[in-house]
Amino acid sequence: MQLTIDIPDDVAKRLEAAGGDLSRRAIEAFALEEYKRGQLTKPQLRRLLGFATRDALDGFLKARGIFDSYSLDDLARERHDLERLGF
Repeated sequence: MQLTIDIPDDVAKRLEAAGGDLSRRAIEAFALEEYKRGQLTKPQLRRLLGFATRDALDGFLKARGIFDSYSLDDLARERHDLERLGF
């Protein structure tokens, strides 16, 4: 699917002056918002943004202050698994 966004010329010029590819910035902003809302999974986000590796996507997310949630339950589960394996 291809989307088209109409932006007034003066606004577009101002946004372009801020640097970077405006189309890329728009898709990144849209994709990040949908990811934060839970509408996209990490694999879907990676495909949408064209990252070749999970590490590249993780770097992109971290640069924007978006980190995976990691709860105390996650920590307890990992500790239990490690103990069970003898670590």
